[in-house]
Amino acid sequence: MWNENALRVCLCTDQAVAGGRSLTEAVEQAVSGGVTMVQLREKTACGRDFYNLAIEMRKLTKRLRVPLIINDRTDIALAAGADGVHLGQSDLPVEAARRIMEHGIIGVSAGNAEQAVLAWRGGADYIGAGAVFPTPSKDDAGEAIGLDTLRDICASVKVPVIAIGGVHAGNAADVMRCGASGIAVISAILANADPREAARKIAAAQKTATDIRIPCP
Repeated sequence: MWNENALRVCLCTDQAVAGGRSLTEAVEQAVSGGVTMVQLREKTACGRDFYNLAIEMRKLTKRLRVPLIINDRTDIALAAGADGVHLGQSDLPVEAARRIMEHGIIGVSAGNAEQAVLAWRGGADYIGAGAVFPTPSKDDAGEAIGLDTLRDICASVKVPVIAIGGVHAGNAADVMRCGASGIAVISAILANADPREAARKIAAAQKTATDIRIPCP
């Protein structure tokens, strides 16, 4: 189930953005529209609630045959039987997480090429680069890095790069032309009244950009 194709369209969850709708229902619709990986990202949930949601989401993603990645919490990823964990710059080092999840997928957030190279050399399976564009969905995103920095990150590592932060169907082609293997979205899908259709448009834009990928000038 895990290969680079799974990184094409990653949905990062946020129950607040979902507007009170069932998160599992929204995720199921999004996967049917073209989402290829789910990252459970619930910054305000306590440990027990996060674990319970992870168990529920693991059952769903296993049935839908897409990987489940847990944001930040390596312990919850392991306990819930998730496919991997995504680490921020203030989380466990990649090497420590690898000792806990020996065979799991490990992604690492990076805001510049130096951070990306350190994560890659430390054993990360993919890099989450961003925030590429300004975004209201990630309070911890910092300033937008822009396409130039995204291109530098993609050129600096030998693992796939996912672009996150303000990415949507209208700018997915710009992101992919910089060398990204995929995109990660939150509000572009979860805040939409029709997550399935929103995911379909984003997946179509990503695929088109991949088919005709041209290097950034």
